[in-house]
Amino acid sequence: MAQAYLGESFDIHGGGLDLIFPHHENEIAQSEAAGYSFANTWMHNAWVTTAGEKMSKSLGNSLLVTEILKRVRGVELRWYLGSAHYRSMLEFSFEALEESAVAFSRIENFLNRAIETLGKNPEPLISKDFAKLMDEDLAVPQALALVSELLKSGNSALTSGDSKSVSESAANIRGVLSILGCDPFEAAFAQSGSGNLNEAMDGLIALLLEQREAARLRKDFSAADSIRDRITSLGITIEDTAQGPRWSVN
Repeated sequence: MAQAYLGESFDIHGGGLDLIFPHHENEIAQSEAAGYSFANTWMHNAWVTTAGEKMSKSLGNSLLVTEILKRVRGVELRWYLGSAHYRSMLEFSFEALEESAVAFSRIENFLNRAIETLGKNPEPLISKDFAKLMDEDLAVPQALALVSELLKSGNSALTSGDSKSVSESAANIRGVLSILGCDPFEAAFAQSGSGNLNEAMDGLIALLLEQREAARLRKDFSAADSIRDRITSLGITIEDTAQGPRWSVN
């Protein structure tokens, strides 16, 4: 089958750690016996586990992606799965997943603020630091740590009004996200079914924020606080910035 679709030799063969013996060793033996070199590089991945056990149908501990996506978005699930190296086990928990989703939302918030500040969305830039990490056996967890560093410096640049540094941080972050398949501005995510809902929600909250601002201008601080409390009770965080109030979902 490999010869039919990939030729007598190909670059990368992947599979789970549990397939090394006997499956992959047999593939090598059969191919080399027939005079073919087969795969040049083998990449064996570890498992997503629950209670220390590999997820499998036979154990009845599998989780359906469709069910997980009722709690987080697909891009957030991808981000979470990248938190462990592909050769390391990832012990799944909804608590860790939701914490990861919150961390990813902070990245999105920074990118959106960068767009507001710069008036454009910086194009993804693949930095030398990120490329080096990818060359080191796909060190994705370290790449996620790199994004955290870029996020910290980018937020500091927003506070100080350093547009050049904001642009550099946003471009480098988008570069990492684009390679990892987690760029929130990619068409696959931007055209999701929630797009119209997000636009409607943005309009409604913007209207409430306008009413709050109007109350503050007429010094009706009781009404302004009441509007803010109503928004907060819906799970929305309001942040007053130099560019005006911003909101995000908790």
